[in-house]
Amino acid sequence: MKSIFAFSTLLALASAAAVPERQVRPAVTAYDGYKVFRVAVKNQVSKVSKIIEQLELETWKAPKAPGALADIVVPPSKVAEFEAAVAGMEVTTMHEDLAASIEQESNFSAYAVGSANATWFNSYHSYNDHLQFLRDLQATYPARSAIVTSGNSNEGRPITGIHFWGSSGKGKKPAVIFHSTVHAREWITTMVNEYLAFNLLTKYDTDAEIKSFVDKYDFYVFPVVNPDGFVFTQTNTRLWRKNRQSNTGSTCIGRDINRNWNFQWSVTGGASTNPCAEDYKGRAASDAPETTNLANFIKSVKSSQGLKLFIDWHAYSQLFMTPYGYSCTARAAKHTELVSLAAGAASAIQAVYGTKFTSGPICSTIYKATGSSVDWANDVGGSEYTFTAELRDTGANGFVLPASQIVPSGVETWAGLRYLLLNIK
Repeated sequence: MKSIFAFSTLLALASAAAVPERQVRPAVTAYDGYKVFRVAVKNQVSKVSKIIEQLELETWKAPKAPGALADIVVPPSKVAEFEAAVAGMEVTTMHEDLAASIEQESNFSAYAVGSANATWFNSYHSYNDHLQFLRDLQATYPARSAIVTSGNSNEGRPITGIHFWGSSGKGKKPAVIFHSTVHAREWITTMVNEYLAFNLLTKYDTDAEIKSFVDKYDFYVFPVVNPDGFVFTQTNTRLWRKNRQSNTGSTCIGRDINRNWNFQWSVTGGASTNPCAEDYKGRAASDAPETTNLANFIKSVKSSQGLKLFIDWHAYSQLFMTPYGYSCTARAAKHTELVSLAAGAASAIQAVYGTKFTSGPICSTIYKATGSSVDWANDVGGSEYTFTAELRDTGANGFVLPASQIVPSGVETWAGLRYLLLNIK
């Protein structure tokens, strides 16, 4: 734990330096006057669902079950009608002015080529700067890292990551693979995934424990596995979720890449068949290029060197979860061990700043989700240990998490990962 706080101190000192601001903004004008409300559903699932449907509202969290919390985005033209509809319910305001929150979050710091250092984590960044950061990080450690790609996106962007290894050399040890930003609006996951890579690479020569991790496993870190969607959040619509693939017979765009994997894809109730829905599963399993290419990369790594650990990082809700998503009764082969490890990771995270994560299987912890990367990686991809996590927060900010929380989120997530690396067999 000492190394965690030492690194946190280094980042805090680095953040004290003034960094010039670059004028890069997502299109926020679409959210002028918008508010985000949280409704305690209690036993009124159908009523809240009907309000959302009748007013045609976007949700960050849908009212899926009694006792759930529904996070609902309301345009200015419908605020009064919405407030009247939920009168008497327990309602809190998450964002009084969503456009202002997005604008504040999007104060990207300038990035100077060749400066892959701790100041990177002071702010969020443009997609091109993320690519440059990975190139610069790799160039700093050319003897034990390489830039890798997991095929191309629907619009032809390479799905770019960094591969690094220890004293045994490249490709000689079982692999650890991290995905993030599969849902384009989850910007904190991009930064935290990069934080993990930065921590493991930059401290290899000075921290014996980290050296032991990197000597034991090859790491493949993919910060943005949905690059088309991510770019769209920075140039058009900040809260876009899916990829940018067209749908025959519909004007609606995109597939949910995390409902498109070719395992239990056809099970009902865990994804939508409506192309306009945010969790649209696609017309067929793995018909999104991103899903196909990511799956092929994982299978290639598994075949050549073995796959010890796969984690898909998401936000938000503060959860650390295990397979399965497609069923609340089916159990993974290592169910008991996975659940125990997830609970340990959650405890390790909480020990840093007190941030509470809930742990357990996906279906019973958050909701039913079919065609997910985690279920596929566990049963088809052959990962020995498979997890997914929902990072900060639990709803105060939701997807629009202030940049001031990047470092704390990275520090505590590292604590959870450290627990796993110490305890997986």
